[in-house]
Amino acid sequence: MPTTVDLGDGLRVSPLGFGGMALTPVYGEVDQEDALRTLHHAVDSGVSFIDTADIYGGGSNEELIARLLKERRDEVQLATKFGLVGTPTDGYTDIRGDAAYIRQAVDRSLQRLGTDAIDLYYMHRRDLRVPIVETVEAMAELVQQGKVRHLGLSEVTAQELQEASAVHPIAAVQSEWSIWSRDVERNVVPAAAALGVGFVPYSPLGRGFLTGTVDASSLGEKDFRRRIPRFAPDAAGANQAVVDTVRSVANELDATPAQVALAWLLAQGRQLGLPVVPIPGTRKRDRIDENLGALVLDLTPAQLDALGEASDAVVGSRSADPNWVSEGRE
Repeated sequence: MPTTVDLGDGLRVSPLGFGGMALTPVYGEVDQEDALRTLHHAVDSGVSFIDTADIYGGGSNEELIARLLKERRDEVQLATKFGLVGTPTDGYTDIRGDAAYIRQAVDRSLQRLGTDAIDLYYMHRRDLRVPIVETVEAMAELVQQGKVRHLGLSEVTAQELQEASAVHPIAAVQSEWSIWSRDVERNVVPAAAALGVGFVPYSPLGRGFLTGTVDASSLGEKDFRRRIPRFAPDAAGANQAVVDTVRSVANELDATPAQVALAWLLAQGRQLGLPVVPIPGTRKRDRIDENLGALVLDLTPAQLDALGEASDAVVGSRSADPNWVSEGRE
């Protein structure tokens, strides 16, 4: 089992990351002390690539991760993001990609995180009012100042990635990618592979749906998945077919659906020729151990074909706003 993966631009991270958004109230309330124990368990287990954003929990997620970094900064590859105004639970009011905002955002994140440098700093979403070149130029200044070590982009199109890479090396693209969200494979993934940019799939377990443990009809009032079209009652019912296929493959391998979904992503990376480091999030420490099992799980060609066919039948958009993700702008 590899202990590190070279994403891009020389950034080495653990082969599986941890998505910090799960440790915020986005899926319901969370106990902060228990959340900190989960973070420590992740690092203890070899999951050292920790992903957060300035808007997760209104900044509280960065403050939580600061408590981890205070004891273990040299063991962590830290990623955070700027650009969204608002919170996942209450909704977003704006997207900012202008230089003045970026300079303010990085200083606020550094203060909350209690560190002097961010290993990977992402543009969280595309501000269509600002040319991507201008945004990346402002981000590149942060590298020159030593506040940021590597640059990343989230939910960009292939053309936006190409334009950005001409300004400064991009270490990683972070976009939704899973068995039921494969639109990035058309253009963004090939562009990343050609440019030597790694890929960090968020929601690699389909926001929990692919694990077979999520009942879309019983999501809480504050659960933001209620706003995503493919979680609507009719769509979720139709999409159960892909979960059934994932579960069937898992049974064949004496594995779990989560392990199969993650192993599928890792196999896609090998097939498409680029480093892929998924960042599943969880509140439960035993789920971290379960997810790590995907690193040693081999799917057969027949199983990969079955999962690919199941993904073709997915119903409903992965975002309430098509411009919010790369698929809507390509």
